[in-house]
Order: sequence, then C-alpha cells, then structure tokens
Amino acid sequence: MRKFAAFAAAELAPGEMRKLALPDERAIAIYNVAGKFYATDDLCTHGEVSLTEEGVLNGHIIECSWHFGSFDVTTGKVMTTPCNRDLPTYPVCEIDGVLHVEA
Repeated sequence: MRKFAAFAAAELAPGEMRKLALPDERAIAIYNVAGKFYATDDLCTHGEVSLTEEGVLNGHIIECSWHFGSFDVTTGKVMTTPCNRDLPTYPVCEIDGVLHVEA
C-alpha cells in the first residue's frame, strides 16, 4: 500500500464527500463524517456507479442513487440490498492539514 496526498482537510466540510483519482485509475471516495475522515472505493459494489457523483451521504451512510443500496462508510459494510458485497475501506490520516489515503 502507498500513501497518496488528497487535498486540504479544510476543503471537505462535515457531511461532504469528494473523489480522489489515483494514478492507477482507481477512484477513492473520501467522506467527512462529523469531523472524522473515512475512505472507501468510489464505485458501488452492486452497479459500479460513482458514489461521490451519484450517491447521497446521510451521516455515516452512503446511498447509491441507482438502486438505493447503502453502505456504512466507517466500516464499508452493506446496510441495504440490493448491495451484497462490502465496500473496501482505506486508512485516512491528516498530515500538516492535508488528507492522505493509504491505498
């Protein structure tokens, strides 16, 4: 795993999410849940839809707008069907005000 610098933590307010494109063409979703940062794959495991572009974040639950499946962004666990595979999660840390994701 490598650590990737994302963006300034101050740029992501509580309740917001943002996509980070990695050099290997993967996309990671970074979420601010009540001031704490979490990261998952950006693609829904059911329909391969971008969660940051098509999803809705309510607290710590991200819901995919295509089929209304949802995940807990703090753990990646499936919360509702039709999703049946958990989202991969990644460690996030803040270094000198910048968020870094280990992926």
